[in-house]
Amino acid sequence: MAAGLVTALAFPERVARARGGGAFLMVSGTGAEVEDGSGLRSAPWLAVAVADRPAHAASARVRLAAVCDEDVARLAAGHLRTAGDEVRWEDGDVAARSAERLGAVELAVRPLRAPEPGLVRAALLDGLRRDGLGLLGWSREARQLRERLAFLHRVAGGAWPDVSDEALAARADAWLEPELSAARRRADLARIDAGEALRRLLPWASGEAARLDELAPERLEVPSGSRVRLDYAGEQPVLAVKLQEMFGLAQTPRVAGVPVLVHLLSPAGRPAAVTADLASFWRDGYRAVRAELRGRYPKHPWPEDPSAARPTRRTNPRR
Repeated sequence: MAAGLVTALAFPERVARARGGGAFLMVSGTGAEVEDGSGLRSAPWLAVAVADRPAHAASARVRLAAVCDEDVARLAAGHLRTAGDEVRWEDGDVAARSAERLGAVELAVRPLRAPEPGLVRAALLDGLRRDGLGLLGWSREARQLRERLAFLHRVAGGAWPDVSDEALAARADAWLEPELSAARRRADLARIDAGEALRRLLPWASGEAARLDELAPERLEVPSGSRVRLDYAGEQPVLAVKLQEMFGLAQTPRVAGVPVLVHLLSPAGRPAAVTADLASFWRDGYRAVRAELRGRYPKHPWPEDPSAARPTRRTNPRR
């Protein structure tokens, strides 16, 4: 043990604790391995005198070392000892513990039952940055609200907020409080209603927030009277609606000045045509669609002039 003490005092940063299977961790943070057949493989602690690290190797190879124990390690590397509470995002959740370490080597750890709230909040924020905002509770309505806001930020700018992951993580104080400070673990993040939280970012001060449903409506009324949900996930808002419900509409609907991309569906709900220019479609594209589908769906109206026909949701509309 005397050799271990001398070596440890000479090279305190190379004091190493066993990990098992001949692997060790030095207080410097470097991994080390003892070769097969060596009597050092079973030692709980080593004081490493000579080690080399081949190129691209994950660990150093121990060439010369002496056995020591924890008391020697504490004496030699005591200046590297730290003790305190650790609260961090680890393995997909908040890990809170009180730990004593010699550099990178863990000496003792116990669970921390009442971590400091500020440390917990910082760990949760780190989790949101690393694992994404999907940790929050995103209903269908919340996801669509985010897409609507992203659309308005892109086409109108001004007071409409940036709702990218990076921007939202940077503005956590503005939209995730007070729920974030009350959260203690991952499960609490999942209980946060992301849609309600996002509404805190709406431009209330300028009065623009009141125009959200006007500029980027959740649904659009079509000529048949149906109110059809818009999809804002892409660069252009998408309106997926049965072709017969759009009869008589010559001008393509616009949202915040942007033409809607209309997905005209067959009576079975399958895409029949896609257009951002309804007038052109009625004039040039409809004839081919009519020829293909009217035999397959004879109970549905297929007028020769759709621009003048009555829109309908029914198979046999009143004339």
